[in-house]
Amino acid sequence: MHRALVLSLLVLIGCTESEAMRVDERTFRIDGPGVPGGSEAPNRRLADRLCPKGYRVIDQQSNRGGRDRAIDDYDTTTSWTIRCL
Repeated sequence: MHRALVLSLLVLIGCTESEAMRVDERTFRIDGPGVPGGSEAPNRRLADRLCPKGYRVIDQQSNRGGRDRAIDDYDTTTSWTIRCL
């Protein structure tokens, strides 16, 4: 039972993480997970890890519905382009 609980928590944590791609030396594109209400907290956490001295959001986009709109119709995904200071 304990192993199943730990495994399910790890799966849930993986679903709430943002993904980042390097655009150039100090610029990153962050794609956030589908979150009800469009919370930007996952993007902020990843941006803080990528740019410990600070960052500036260059571009921000929000899309209603996740990667699979039929399943995640109520979720909002956010995409940021950031530049480290």
